[in-house]
Formats: sequence, structure tokens, C-alpha cells
Amino acid sequence: MDAGPTIRITQVAEYVFTVDFGAALPALLTDEAPPIGGGTGPFPEQLLISGVANCLCASLVFALGKFRQEARGVAAEASCRLERNPAGRLRVTAIDVRIRLGAAAADMPRIDRVLEQFERFCTVSESVKAGIPVAVSVADRDGTRLK
Repeated sequence: MDAGPTIRITQVAEYVFTVDFGAALPALLTDEAPPIGGGTGPFPEQLLISGVANCLCASLVFALGKFRQEARGVAAEASCRLERNPAGRLRVTAIDVRIRLGAAAADMPRIDRVLEQFERFCTVSESVKAGIPVAVSVADRDGTRLK
């Protein structure tokens, strides 16, 4: 088994933490959203959905390259649903990732092959799906839904 990445988290004040990714990258300041925290940095739910969306976009870029498709850029918007469990605790119960390509589907003759497999390359979303449903949609530059 390969060792994955390591981070270090240190409390700065109340709900404010620094996330240290190592010497090569700047630290990230996180906080809880108001009213609990001050909202001075991204909060954990945002980090979770950003990790899922970023990994899906990178996997899509990989698959596009594998099939030599020029998407002219990839962008995404991600959101999650929060619900209370039987104990009254908030939980992420669903993640929705909407990806948009910069090119029209007609300009990518093998886009169907890309779309049928890119999600399987994504370590993060495939791992998260074990406990949280992740819905993924892809549209081209014209807004045509491809997946």
C-alpha cells in the first residue's frame, strides 16, 4: 500500500486553523462559517466539495488527453446538501458537481468515450462515494448536457 499525502493542522484561534501542506506550498487558513466561526477562511464542507470537484476536473482533463480531445478549458461548480442525522448532528448527505467544458460537444468526436470513464480515475470522488452520493453532470460550452 502506498502512503498518501500528509498534512498538519494547527489551531490559531477559536475555530481558525492553519493547514500545512509541507514546505513546497503555502499554508491554508480555515475557519468555520458564521455564526460558529468568523468565516475568515474556507470551512470543512467547502474543502470536502472542493476536493471532490477538483479531482473530478483533473480526472476529466486526464481522460480528455487520453482520447486527444480539446475541451478548451474545464470549469466546475460544486455544492452539497447538509441534513441532520437521527442524533441531530449535521452531515453531508449529497454532493453535486456540475462541470462545464469550454468546447462544443460537436468539436470533440470521442467525448462519449471520455465521459464513460473519467469518473473512475478520480481517487477522491470514488472514495467519498462509499459514504456520500456524488452526482456529476457535464455540459459543453453551449450548455448542452453531455452527462
